[in-house]
Amino acid sequence: MNLDHYTYRVTWSPEDGEHIGLCIEFPSLSWLASSPEKTLAGIRQVVSSAVKDMQANGEEIPKPIADRKYSGKFQVRVPPTVHRSLTIKAAEEGVSLNRFVSAKLAV
Repeated sequence: MNLDHYTYRVTWSPEDGEHIGLCIEFPSLSWLASSPEKTLAGIRQVVSSAVKDMQANGEEIPKPIADRKYSGKFQVRVPPTVHRSLTIKAAEEGVSLNRFVSAKLAV
């Protein structure tokens, strides 16, 4: 498991007055530090420790989002009125509903 493949985020936390480091695959973990560089190093270390602990306990380790395979398909349920409205807009643009919604989601 390559820890570099996990999805890390560093952002400013006004509540804490410091930068906070997060890892999307481990939502319960975080790290606070005064600089973005220290924050990233901190959250990476916390994730590394968590993975080692999980391995030692035989727990399933989350697969990095970047390493997962995606089919390109997912279902979205919307009210019938929204479905109709999207179909009309797609038709007005001369594209399929799938292409229309895909383009809107990509923005």
